[in-house]
Amino acid sequence: MSEPEEHLSRTLDPRTLRGLAHPLRIQLLRVLRRSGPATASQLAERLGESSGATSYHLRQLAAHGFVEDDPTRGKGRERWWKATLQSTTFDESLYKNPDPEIRGAIAVYTHEIANIHTQELNTYLGTRHDWHESWLGASDMSDFTLRLPAEKLRELDERIHALIESYRDVAEKDAPDAERVRIHFHAFPQRED
Repeated sequence: MSEPEEHLSRTLDPRTLRGLAHPLRIQLLRVLRRSGPATASQLAERLGESSGATSYHLRQLAAHGFVEDDPTRGKGRERWWKATLQSTTFDESLYKNPDPEIRGAIAVYTHEIANIHTQELNTYLGTRHDWHESWLGASDMSDFTLRLPAEKLRELDERIHALIESYRDVAEKDAPDAERVRIHFHAFPQRED
């Protein structure tokens, strides 16, 4: 499946965060973004869930604008779903929200994203020898430790994000050897030992 021409994103607010902050909903949205439209039954089979559970959570995602019906697919009662956007961003003001429900939703959301990143990296490491050798040298698994104040870390984050975005529409994205590339970026403070 090719990526849509326009990269649509949504910044989570308290309402949409609560609507998305469930492990199965995050997984459903991830699969629809990555693999394209599917039915609740197809998603249930892929994720090892019941179609009743996937149907319910798809309706919840739709109520919050993350997915919608795909009217170009399906026959009769068969309902196909598609993602409405390609990414979500996190509004940092959510961290300051005193509502315990919001704080719980933040914990669910951030831990599930961390789990997904770990799964994706482990999948690559387990299959890296299936890739052409040019990919082995091009992939990266680095870590760095810096001493920075929070504002400098924010500046670094913004510059890295801008650099990554500048590669979204490169002419080579349709080259015969082009592949989907996942980039995980984590930056956080750490206590010294």
